[in-house]
Amino acid sequence: MRISRLNLIIVSLLLSAGWARAGTKDVIDAWIGTWEGESKCTVPNSPCHDEHALYKISADKKDSAKLNVDGYKVVSGEAQFMGPLTCKYHSAHATLSCAANTARQDDWEFQISGDTMTGTLTMGPEKKLYRRISLRKAQPKEN
Repeated sequence: MRISRLNLIIVSLLLSAGWARAGTKDVIDAWIGTWEGESKCTVPNSPCHDEHALYKISADKKDSAKLNVDGYKVVSGEAQFMGPLTCKYHSAHATLSCAANTARQDDWEFQISGDTMTGTLTMGPEKKLYRRISLRKAQPKEN
């Protein structure tokens, strides 16, 4: 009887861990797709410019806990590639965080709610707020 209870506890723990991973996968899948909106500068008199932004988010092929973000600015209707980010989903905070490989110590952080993504870019060791990002998920085009 004692062993049966122990087995039941172990099976319950394993099942709940599997469900947690499946739930995390569903959450990560919600990030995947194309997001479009605005990226607004917060530092006056800086080289920063407000932009119409387009982010394409895909799963990392090597690490299922990471997502890849290709960032574009849209100028005169044409998407111009700005660069890639590799991001990690943090389930405890329901955020996606990304660090760019630059000397400026760029830190990007995003949250989603339904089809809306908001985020910030902070820079430097003082983590100065540099941009606020507000995007909506683009609907897949039907054939």
